[in-house]
Amino acid sequence: MKHALLSAGSALPPGLDPRSATILREIVEEYVASGEPVGSRTLARRLDQPLSPATIRNVMASLTEAGLLFSPHTSAGRLPTEKGLRLFVDGLLQFGALSEDDQRAIGYSLEAHGRSLHDTLTEASALLAGMSDAAGLVVAPKGEGGIKHIEFVALGGSRALVILVGVDGRVENRVIETPPGMPPSALVEAANYLNAHAMGASLPDLRQRVGADMHGDKATLDSLTAEVVESGLAIWDAGREGGGGTLIVRGQSRLLVDLDGQERLLAIQTLFDRLEAQETMLRLLELVETSEGVRIFIGAESGLFGTTGMSVVMAPARNEANKIVGAIGVIGPTRINYGRVVPVVDYTARILGGMLG
Repeated sequence: MKHALLSAGSALPPGLDPRSATILREIVEEYVASGEPVGSRTLARRLDQPLSPATIRNVMASLTEAGLLFSPHTSAGRLPTEKGLRLFVDGLLQFGALSEDDQRAIGYSLEAHGRSLHDTLTEASALLAGMSDAAGLVVAPKGEGGIKHIEFVALGGSRALVILVGVDGRVENRVIETPPGMPPSALVEAANYLNAHAMGASLPDLRQRVGADMHGDKATLDSLTAEVVESGLAIWDAGREGGGGTLIVRGQSRLLVDLDGQERLLAIQTLFDRLEAQETMLRLLELVETSEGVRIFIGAESGLFGTTGMSVVMAPARNEANKIVGAIGVIGPTRINYGRVVPVVDYTARILGGMLG
């Protein structure tokens, strides 16, 4: 498709005339589509107003001197630098509208249908990965909402499923080991005991109430049932203490496509290692804490992943009270399709914020 030159009346990035802005825009868009260096002849074919290859080369040389383009090798083609990508994103990027079909697909995929919170977050991460052709990230802080109901279900052997239902309708499941020789009635008694103390309390409050009750010799539980109660509380603590929260990443394999060289592979491995670190999750939440909408971090701008040639597109998930209840986004190569990814991340974050809120 041929594109027109930007006009002098257009909103142009600082320091760029219409011709330079047009050439930069075309190089970035071609780079996003193909990943290959862009030459003057390719650019001449993309423009509907004739510019000679010589004129285009002169403009490309000026953009290179300004640090917005670079030549990866002896090729006459150019690629955008991270500075050039930032200028494009801030001043030249045109966002595509999210279609009604995409909106319906996102809404349908994230409908709970009785799933656990973890399963819903995993679905959101996988959904982003599929729609962006990058890795999807979902960050949810530890939940301290009120507890409506707790149930224990025997699984056979020495295991039981602990089901926690929040007052907001969220459902979470965990599996615990049960004491040898425990009668089935102990599970019922443990659930009744916890539900009697819960009454909409948060997990820390419930833990405090149960601890005080047991410490004060007020509990009438036998030793096996008491052990089930303690195991049931401990399994939730395991995922919520020490900063707590959930970081789910799906679609990592998409980052391994078209790797060129051992250095690139090592950079991706470093990225994976950092994604597994608890500090990364907390930092991701900090990055979007003061943001009302989508934020784009190119290369090392996020301070999270070094100079791995990656971009991060993140948005806060806010509830109806405008409180941040998580963050959602994608991480991929710097040539991800920003025009497509940004509206997908924005809409998904709004849907997830309503669910987590």
